Amino acid sequence: MIARRTLLGAAGAAFPLARARAQAWRPAHTVTLLVPFAGGSGTDAVARILADLLAKPLGVPVVVDNRAGANGSIAAQAAARAAPDGTTLFVTTNTTHSANPSLMKRIDYDPVADFTPVARVGNLPFMLVVGEQVPARSLQELLAMARRKPGEVTYASGNSTGIVAGATMARMGGVEMLHVPYRSTPPAMTDVMAGRVTCMFVDIAAGLSNIQAGKLRVLAMSTRTRSTLMPDTPSMAEAGLPDFDITSWNGVFGPARMPPEATATLNAAIRGAIERPEVRKRFADIGFEAFSGTPQELGQFVQAELVQWRQLIEAAGIEKE
Repeated sequence: MIARRTLLGAAGAAFPLARARAQAWRPAHTVTLLVPFAGGSGTDAVARILADLLAKPLGVPVVVDNRAGANGSIAAQAAARAAPDGTTLFVTTNTTHSANPSLMKRIDYDPVADFTPVARVGNLPFMLVVGEQVPARSLQELLAMARRKPGEVTYASGNSTGIVAGATMARMGGVEMLHVPYRSTPPAMTDVMAGRVTCMFVDIAAGLSNIQAGKLRVLAMSTRTRSTLMPDTPSMAEAGLPDFDITSWNGVFGPARMPPEATATLNAAIRGAIERPEVRKRFADIGFEAFSGTPQELGQFVQAELVQWRQLIEAAGIEKE
């Protein structure tokens, strides 16, 4: 009983200490959110909402800096090499922190050792879309097209989720499809809409406006079950590939060796914003499922996702480039 009380007392004392640290630290100047994709991407949209939400609790301006290219590695390297003072943060996804180590022969950063986890932000559900000029109106019709014309049906990608989802679809569907890679989602989506590429997997946040405008047609969601954000759209499992389940996540990281009090303050600001119902609705309106957690939870999640994405990439038969 004494040991239990001692432990409970220690745990109770730890929370006020963490809160005191969070209240004691404030950024010395403007906070920059580095984004590994171009403007118009889903992660860019999420980062811009975060920037707006964080300026008030942090007491300084918060700006977004897009550094697209090399599958997110350019921004990742910049974030890893930044001063660990809490004023440079990396708003990123599974591309840099789960998939790249298994997709690329060389990356000049370590997704675990070179970063301080700050907070999970949520998930970006992906959709399989085609341009309006493509006759396929279902996943099965798209696969049938690919069977009739091996290697002529193409899929674009602007991030690792698009790469792995496209290759997984082709493998599970037993078809040959040609991969067309892009630096980021917006130019890939432009070419799908123009008919230069047949299809792609795109996150709701980036693709929804083009679907609503009639420029893209959605065939299925990349998740095992339907998304609450698009409840009328079938999942890939419902559409005919029962084991298909791929989604993208977003999180915020700082450089390695960031002071604990800075991490605590930033985590409290992010979680405090995301826990507000009106903020979750704001994210949902752009196609983003917002939720958060502790830095420790994000760190453990990244470790598990590195294994998960390695398995996905190996199963899809994708070789490192």
